[in-house]
Amino acid sequence: MSNTGMKLTDLVSLFHLEVLNEGADYASTRLTITDVNRPGLQFQGFYDYFDPMRLQVIGKAEVMYLKGLTNEKRRKCFDDFFLYDIPALVIARDLDCFPECMESAKAHERTLLRTKETTVEFTSHAIEVLNRIMAPCVTRHGVLLDIHGEGVMITGDSGIGKSEVAIELIMRGHRLVADDAVELRRFSDGLVGTAPEVIRHYIELRGIGVIDVRQLFGLRSIKNESQLDLVVNFEQWDNTKFYDRLGIEDHFMDILDIRVPCITIPVRPGRNLASIVEVAAMNSRQRRLGFNAAEELARRVDQRADMGSRID
Repeated sequence: MSNTGMKLTDLVSLFHLEVLNEGADYASTRLTITDVNRPGLQFQGFYDYFDPMRLQVIGKAEVMYLKGLTNEKRRKCFDDFFLYDIPALVIARDLDCFPECMESAKAHERTLLRTKETTVEFTSHAIEVLNRIMAPCVTRHGVLLDIHGEGVMITGDSGIGKSEVAIELIMRGHRLVADDAVELRRFSDGLVGTAPEVIRHYIELRGIGVIDVRQLFGLRSIKNESQLDLVVNFEQWDNTKFYDRLGIEDHFMDILDIRVPCITIPVRPGRNLASIVEVAAMNSRQRRLGFNAAEELARRVDQRADMGSRID
């Protein structure tokens, strides 16, 4: 989705925009730039740094400037502007459309839209939506849950028990975001995960089949999206492998060029994996807030050793 952008018609539907004039490519136009432009400088003839690929928006400031021009100069402003292949021009505040604007838009077959929102409201909302839709995206196999406010993605081989652990965590009051396929998008403040629309709120349990978590456990059991704070990887217990018992060394996983804390939990009969994941989530939050239990223990041991050496 991030490679193809957002269809202009979808933006019109989402923001309930009034279509004043449909351009020649109205139905096929896609917005591929996450920013918008207010063409005040362009109406004064400055096009050196003009990006016509952006959605164009005019508000009260631009309208007041245009009102001060003669009909001929105003017509030339719009004719010069619509020579560029812009996706659309949006008039904010439900302001009246200049006759010269409408005539020029029809002559050049450009899309002309109108919104009731203020210029600032519309531009900020549009940029937020475009950033979300066009954010770099990748799909990972796993289960994403919100545990005590921490976004935890459980990964591991198929059949290792990810969904079963997720159900137990849901029954403890935590919330499901996605099962089986987790869509991760990169934003400036980190990764945000969600589920593909078709499988949202569903979990597959071997022996039972597919269940609808929202229907069984209620709205409190689901969440549409969550920031990814921790990856918990399940793997079969290997007696020949050394597993970290102190947790002093931090491990990370690179997803879309963002480093996400990652821990590996060995799986064998008798281990309460749901409780372990729950504790891992709380411990991850503590670490992010600046408290590391392993480092604190190491500091105490070193302190005790120093005291013993001084006594000797």
